[in-house]
Amino acid sequence: MSDVMPPGQPDFASIVDGIERTNELLHRVLAEVATTPSTHAIFVDAGYVYAAAGRLVAGTEDRRTFELDAEGIIEAFIDKARMIFPDSRLLRVYWFDGARRRIHTPEQQSIAELPDVKVRLGNLNANNQQKGVDSLIRSDLESLARHRAIGDAVLIGGDEDLVSAVEAAQGYGARVHLWGIEALDGRNQAEPLLWEVDSQRTFDLDFCKPYVTRRATGYEPNGDSPLCGPAPSRDEVRFIGAQIAAQWLSARGRESLADLLPGHPYLPGSVDQELLIDAEGMLRLSLRAHADLRRALRDGFWEHLQAQY
Repeated sequence: MSDVMPPGQPDFASIVDGIERTNELLHRVLAEVATTPSTHAIFVDAGYVYAAAGRLVAGTEDRRTFELDAEGIIEAFIDKARMIFPDSRLLRVYWFDGARRRIHTPEQQSIAELPDVKVRLGNLNANNQQKGVDSLIRSDLESLARHRAIGDAVLIGGDEDLVSAVEAAQGYGARVHLWGIEALDGRNQAEPLLWEVDSQRTFDLDFCKPYVTRRATGYEPNGDSPLCGPAPSRDEVRFIGAQIAAQWLSARGRESLADLLPGHPYLPGSVDQELLIDAEGMLRLSLRAHADLRRALRDGFWEHLQAQY
């Protein structure tokens, strides 16, 4: 009998070989996907954060009457996301704000210099109202979801116009988590936005209070007289940070370093607040309006810890 296949008959050996190659390829792809960490990003509508936190803590939405520790609250958001998404890495924080002619203010420049933070600016009109911020949020959120750059998106805002951004990201498979700031009465987030997202979280007064300070009275940690005095140098504050790190290490032991070092350059929110309060007590000066000194404080804290590791 001839071994030649009749015309039109399938070559089963070739088919089997093709199936095996396809299975091998699928196994490699699945193995790569299984070892690729998930990624999340945080999208912050700065106008919402200023208004909601100012209203909750200072009783006003007027930015001129209070200081917002933007660096501190950004780090608190990062720390909270790290707790909620323990197996996910942070892509970056997107900070959306308004500026006249889209020119960075000194405060926005200092925020832009923070690690893992991208400042995106819309315009401010004559009434100091943001224009174009919602479209920027949608553009970035949709683009990252479409390119599978993120699996989870944290959205901090409340405008109903953000619904389309949520729907677009979800259409590409991303999960969108809405975070907000407690309102004293009613809501400060649109109901249609609350209906569309995959999860919701609200931050209360205790969470927000450390990051908002009235310009007129300064920071009063114990309700006593305002802290005052000349601003110290960065080297002085760095030394204070190292001193506090030594005390922290002495109280908790070297084994506690294992929990902190993987998060460098960020500190857990509770540790960061203890560091700030202890430093202000030692300096008798509020550091809430001095982003450069707060960074020096954290640098000194980290430098001492890393030297002991």
